[in-house]
Amino acid sequence: MSDFKDKIVIVTGGARGIGGGISRAFAEEGARVLCADLDDDSGAQLVEESSSMEGTVRFLRADVAHSSECQEVVETAVSEWGGVDVLCNNVGIQPANSYLPAHEFPEEMWDRIIDVNLKSFFLMTKYCVPEMKKRGGGTIINTASVQGLQSMQGVSAYAASKGGALSLTRQLALEYAEDNIRVLAVNPGTIDTPLVAEAVDFMGGDLESLKKLWGKAHPMGRIGQPREIANVVLFLASDKASFMTGEYVCVDGGMMAKGAWADSE
Repeated sequence: MSDFKDKIVIVTGGARGIGGGISRAFAEEGARVLCADLDDDSGAQLVEESSSMEGTVRFLRADVAHSSECQEVVETAVSEWGGVDVLCNNVGIQPANSYLPAHEFPEEMWDRIIDVNLKSFFLMTKYCVPEMKKRGGGTIINTASVQGLQSMQGVSAYAASKGGALSLTRQLALEYAEDNIRVLAVNPGTIDTPLVAEAVDFMGGDLESLKKLWGKAHPMGRIGQPREIANVVLFLASDKASFMTGEYVCVDGGMMAKGAWADSE
């Protein structure tokens, strides 16, 4: 029997990209998945696809940068299915027009990125933890990024949000270890998601050519797929990772192992 048969899973930003991959993977394993997202079309498509899966997906339109909407997401999972077993804090934005030096970065854009990418992780945790405690434990998986470990020009808010997500992961793991709530993170490298396509649209150029170019930054010679992140998330959320908490796993095709110095060789 699957580790996730009838488990109740919340995935923020769960309708497309990495989040869509995570939602599908849990549903295929028999979980009841509440997908919180602002993309109605992708959410509807995901719900339709789930009709042929062992589990199920319910879509809820929600902007989890706001406390009241995070509370509604958790209350929906509890009222529909009885609780929360796994929280995947996956939502993340990096608008194509946000690649700017810090001194040119609009304050409102900074606030929005931090609110979505970091504050929502706190808010969702705030409302999920009491429900997890009622069930004797649970797992929180945060989607961070290699940008939380190393960085590049033009991504001050995004890098700050992902570094914060890793620090929050460690802190929450200590906070709730005695409650049998494990908290972990994944650090994706470049993944084939709509965010990549949107960046290409903004910058101009051929999508497939740029994917190949960006893939060369990864020792495996390609960018990743959402399901490859989802597979690791499923492992971390499962009993197979029962002695893991407060840690992150890089799913980046070897990017962090390589290091920037290797580019000079």
